Parts: sequence; C-alpha cells; structure tokens
Amino acid sequence: MPMKASGDADLAVIDEFDGGVGWIAYPDETMERASHALSVDGEVWVLDPVDAPGVDDLLADIEGDIAGVVVCLDRHKRDAAAIATRHDVPVYVPDWMTGVAAKLDAPVERFGRELGGMRAITVRDSSIPPWQEVALYDEDGGTLYVPEAVGASEYMRTKGETLGVHPMLRLTPPRRALSGLSPERVLCGHGEGVLTDGQRALETALSDARSNAPGLYAKTLTMFLG
Repeated sequence: MPMKASGDADLAVIDEFDGGVGWIAYPDETMERASHALSVDGEVWVLDPVDAPGVDDLLADIEGDIAGVVVCLDRHKRDAAAIATRHDVPVYVPDWMTGVAAKLDAPVERFGRELGGMRAITVRDSSIPPWQEVALYDEDGGTLYVPEAVGASEYMRTKGETLGVHPMLRLTPPRRALSGLSPERVLCGHGEGVLTDGQRALETALSDARSNAPGLYAKTLTMFLG
C-alpha cells in the first residue's frame, strides 16, 4: 500500500451530510487524503481537494454555487489550482500563510479570520517543524474542518481512538487552538470524519494525545516496517 498514490483515481465518497460531502480519491493509500466540499450560506467551498473522475458530479449535487477552493495547510496544494480553474473560481489562502500562493497556477485570494461565514482558526504557524495550518469552523452548521493536526486515518489513530492527533504533534497537541469548540461533526484532511458527537471525539483526541502517544508510535512503526 503506497503512502500517497497517483495515476488512475478510484473515488470513494465519505462524510455525506446535508450541506457537505467528502471523498478520498485513492482509497488504498496509507495517507487516506480526504477532500471536502461544504455549503455555507448558499456558497460552496472546496477544501484541500484531490481531483478524481466524478468530483464535479459530487460538487453539482451540493446546493449553492462554488465560491472558491481553499488551501488550509501549506502542504495541501494538492489539485486546488486545477479544480479552481475548471470552475472559474479563485484559490483562497490564509493571509499569513507563506510559500503557497506563488506555487498555485490559478488566481489567488487571501482571507483572514473569516471566510464565507466560517471562522478561520490558526492551528499552527511554525518553522520548526515547517507547518502552517488553518481550521475552518461553520459554527451555525455544526461543522469543523481540520486539515492535518487531527485526523482519522489509520496512522493517526491508536486503539480506541475515533480521532487522533497527528503523530508529530502528540506531545504538543493544539489544545489552545481547538479546545472550547462544539462541533456536531469533525471533518479531516486524512481519513473519514466524525459525523455525530464531534465535540466529544475532538475533546478526547486532544486530552488523550500524550498518554496515547506510545501506543500510536508503536503502531506506526509496525505499519511502516511491516
């Protein structure tokens, strides 16, 4: 199983709910790169997308016009430019995020603490390790999207975890950024999200990150060596 697949995609639909949908373009890859589209206040926002045949059909089924494609992690340029160009919309990048806009072959718009009715939460902005991440929170709609710090892919979760903190952040989980939120659902940039009782899953992931770290590291080592 490759870490990150390429070539012919085999789209798998995930995280379906009223006003949103997710997909994984390469279901057999270890990273389980997940993409999402959310309808907020009549506008559709495409988040960190990986392209695949059938994506446009998924987007057409969501109520509202596509307003833009959003890059929420500096490493998640993915296929943002291609999808934005196809739908004649800009790629949106946080106004503090560096090293991303110049690498996108599409018009770029910047945003600050809010985007289309969603609260933009700075999760991490660090140079060691290099990591710039923003979460998007549609409080009225009950949806939180976290691209990397929290995920549901196999290599991010250990036994008993529904959501897990990224292995590199286990000892310094983003509690200040993500605590105190009350989402019904939590969507992730890796793996299927949590569509019910998201607040509990998020709180547990943050509170247990350090204590569960040894188990996750042992599991991850076994996965990548085995």
